[in-house]
Order: sequence, then structure tokens, then C-alpha cells
Amino acid sequence: MKNIGYKFFRFILKPIYKFYYNPKIYNKEVLKDLESPLIFAGNHIHVMDQNNVIISTKHIITYMAKKEYFDSAKTRWFFKMVGCIPVDRQGDTAPATNKALEVLKHNGNIGIFPEGTRNKTKEKLLPFKFGAVSMANKTNATIVPYAIVGKYEFRSKTLKVKFGTPFKVENKDLEKANTHLRDTISNMIDELNEMNK
Repeated sequence: MKNIGYKFFRFILKPIYKFYYNPKIYNKEVLKDLESPLIFAGNHIHVMDQNNVIISTKHIITYMAKKEYFDSAKTRWFFKMVGCIPVDRQGDTAPATNKALEVLKHNGNIGIFPEGTRNKTKEKLLPFKFGAVSMANKTNATIVPYAIVGKYEFRSKTLKVKFGTPFKVENKDLEKANTHLRDTISNMIDELNEMNK
């Protein structure tokens, strides 16, 4: 059911989203021949961030979303239809992590924000949690890093997205992998900001 809902809303909303926000997407060709399981991991600046990834690939991506979206009747139906996994950010995250691992083990794909929440500070990135690299290590999933900069506004001239080189977590070195992920995203943010100058 979630795949049907996901594909339906992607088909309907993709052209509307692209027209309204006018995102410029770079290096999308790295997604072409990727095989599941995949973990899409990027910075988080806006509630719409995941849409830039969803419209860039034919892969079905299960996103992890804060449980507050499931607590409200106004949003619960949508997040359930597209197959999101609720995450209790203030409590036990283990149930959400276990569900995500099951998706990956069944050759699915996960979308995650390593910062854990939207970055509302002036810092380029918040500290990265280890969820993405840990799940990749446990499931041999490929991590697809991406970066987003700019403003979400009508026909935006600054909204830019770039995908980095996909990689696997090797030798179970989570610290090294997480640093690599953060550095990759940080560098892409710098590159995109340069374009906006």
C-alpha cells in the first residue's frame, strides 16, 4: 500500500514542486545505476528537503519522520500513505531504527538526516548522529550523500541540491565513515553556496 501511495503522490506532486520551488539539481547521474539497499543522507534546512531527493530518483525511499507528524490527524494520513517511519526524538529511537533496518534488509531504501533535526542555527551543520553509518554497516547499504542550500520560495533562484559520490562503510569504522559523510556534505554545501554568490 505504501508503494502505491508513494508513487501516486510522487507522480502528482513532482511537477508542481519542481515548478513552484525551481530546484537546481546537480550530479544526479550518480543515482542512475545504484542498486538497493541505499541510505540517502543529507543536511536538513527545511521541512521540504526530502522532496528534492524524491524527485531525483525512481527509487522508493522510506523516510524517517518525527512522530509529531503522526500525532496530528491533519498530517498522519499522508505520512502513513507514503510509508514514513515515525521517530520519537525525545524518547526511545530503537523501534524506528529497527524498522529502518528491516527496510534495508529487505532491499529497500532509507532517507535520513544525520543532524537529527532541522538546522535553525547559523552553523553550516549540526553534529552528526551515527544512525546513517551504523545502519549502513549493519546492512551493507550504500550511503548516498547530498547537500541542499538556498531559499524555499516561489521560482527560487538559490535552491540548489547536489549529490555526492556514494560509498559503503568499510572495516566497520563508524567514526571514520561519519566524518567522511559530514565532510562530503560540508564541502558540497560550500560548492553550492559559491554558485549562489
